[in-house]
Amino acid sequence: MKKTLFAITAVALTASTALAADKVSLTGAGATFPYPLYSKWFSDYNKMHSEIEVNYQSIGSGGGIKQITEKTVDFGASDAPMSDEEMAKAAGILHIPTTLGAVVVTFNVKGVDSLRLSPDVVAGIFLGDIKSWDDAKIKADNPKAKLPKLPIALVHRSDGSGTSYVFTDYLSQVSADWKSKVGTGKSVNWPVGIGAKGNEGVSGQVKQLNGSIGYVELAYAMQNKMAMADLKNHDGEWVKASTEGMTAAADAMASKMPEDMRVSIINAPGKKSYPISAYTYILVYKDQADAAKGKALTELLNWAIHEGQKSNEPLFYAKLPESVVKKDEAKLRGIQHDGKPFLAGS
Repeated sequence: MKKTLFAITAVALTASTALAADKVSLTGAGATFPYPLYSKWFSDYNKMHSEIEVNYQSIGSGGGIKQITEKTVDFGASDAPMSDEEMAKAAGILHIPTTLGAVVVTFNVKGVDSLRLSPDVVAGIFLGDIKSWDDAKIKADNPKAKLPKLPIALVHRSDGSGTSYVFTDYLSQVSADWKSKVGTGKSVNWPVGIGAKGNEGVSGQVKQLNGSIGYVELAYAMQNKMAMADLKNHDGEWVKASTEGMTAAADAMASKMPEDMRVSIINAPGKKSYPISAYTYILVYKDQADAAKGKALTELLNWAIHEGQKSNEPLFYAKLPESVVKKDEAKLRGIQHDGKPFLAGS
């Protein structure tokens, strides 16, 4: 009897150990820009694959690049492609575009529901040259708006941010003054304004401060029901931020995407193109040290660029163009452990 009981217990323990061994926990960190979408993806994937758990820390693109470089996470996330200098410190990193997003100029001015801002006016505000809401340059594009004599309270990111990179890339492309005085970067020396951490922080500050203006990812503005300025695009058309505008920008620049997929689609040509559109990236090592984690991560990303894309538009992100999905597939087929790729057909 004792032997039988022992045998049953041993089998139960073995089965329990096997089940525990099948559990895989993935840790990622980085961009706040795609956080609403990534949260849904990882939750949905866990419902289908309960053995795969993903912990994603929304800490900003700069933090994501730092952590994946130091290999303290399984994957990083960034809206800004890594620079050549950053790539040199993290040999073997792959950029996997996951979706398209838009950065919007959001404002909170009592009595003003809609606003048009031309590129030179946006740059002038963020340079600190345009200081009041009743400035003649703002009035010129908004003759019917009741613009108050109210100081402009500018809010920008305080952390290393891909959203900042995308926005300052736009400012550098439309304003020679901005390019020479401030430039493009995940962190820059802002001429004016107060800093807030994450898209969440900027959204919160703008919502609270009458007379404020800032920049956030479209999803955050939509979810918080914030006012967004219409912008004049490359072709001189006034456009609202939309998934259609992002897709138009991506399509216009598709032929210019390099093999490593590090590309800017800022201020893309086309009547419908939204001028502050961008890809966001998952950063992974081609050579995975842990076979179980590498397999789980590769399969998760493969799901994200296919089935996961159904969640993009409801959350105000654009689906990847088919041409980019094909490029992603090729990158994912190259991810391996000890020379053995994880995806079939590699």
